[in-house]
Amino acid sequence: MKIAMLSCRALSISIAALLAACGGSQPPIGAPRTIPETSAIATHVDRGKSWMLREAKREDLLYISDAGNNTVTAYTYPRGRLVGTLGGFDFPYGQCVDKAGDVFITNTNASNILEYPHGSSSPIATIGDTGEHPAGCSVDPLNGDLAVNNTYTVSNEPGSISLYTYSRRHGWSFPKIYSDSSFFYMYFCGYDNEGNLFVDGLTGYGGSFVFAELPAGHNGFTNIRLNQSIQSPGGVQWDGAHVAVGDQGNGEGSVIYQFSFSGNRGKVVGSTPLNDSKDVAQFWIQGRKVVGPDYGSGDVESWKYPAGGSPTTLITRGVDGPEGATISLAEKQGK
Repeated sequence: MKIAMLSCRALSISIAALLAACGGSQPPIGAPRTIPETSAIATHVDRGKSWMLREAKREDLLYISDAGNNTVTAYTYPRGRLVGTLGGFDFPYGQCVDKAGDVFITNTNASNILEYPHGSSSPIATIGDTGEHPAGCSVDPLNGDLAVNNTYTVSNEPGSISLYTYSRRHGWSFPKIYSDSSFFYMYFCGYDNEGNLFVDGLTGYGGSFVFAELPAGHNGFTNIRLNQSIQSPGGVQWDGAHVAVGDQGNGEGSVIYQFSFSGNRGKVVGSTPLNDSKDVAQFWIQGRKVVGPDYGSGDVESWKYPAGGSPTTLITRGVDGPEGATISLAEKQGK
């Protein structure tokens, strides 16, 4: 059993104040997606009770973070049957999973990350990320370190990476912080198969796209120039051969690009058009499929990967404003 760190106090974030502090078309995570008080989404906010069907532990599970109703829903994968809901979040956003099948969920406005065992309705750890707005996360496949990208601080300072290590004796460590002056907002991060961490973001609100690598064993970022224009930072994930980087597309349809790297340059080697999508933020690639929570459409779709094209499945039950996804495999349970 992992030892939980002291939970951070949930922070009350003023959407109006955050928006007033920024300009441009791409809002910062945690503030931007204003939910009208009269909308159907608003009536479902803060559903606090958590539940999970007993048989969920034996199934492969798709977890979806929903910033619209402050829940995380769990579905059998690939069938898409709703088997659980996790409540009590304050803007749940990105997700990642470790080799044991434990799912990590960034609780953006509460400045922490919650760790749930596969198929469990209760977390085994609350990892403090004091003073930050955690957004994306990724687990190092080599040593199990947890990287969390903080979009920006609660005092509106530039974002960073919080890197956590784990020991059976002490649980999750206090984070080591890595920053890059080229970024103001850090959106998503992802490890490749060699323990190199890649992160995307923006120079500022409405600013330019930025991409960088934190090489394994290094203490500083290498900024990378991509030969593909990206409008709005999306998820970052190793797909088994290349680093996949999403472009949310600002409501014009999302795309995933695959890159190879040489030094400080990234070359696009393929693309996956997510047809019929409006705003896919943190996707999840699983073999020959990619799942995309589509905030713009208020549903969850999946596509063939890397071919893309028209979606093959659709989930609407339990979701209002889906943002992040991960898949936890049942056979990988047990540390």
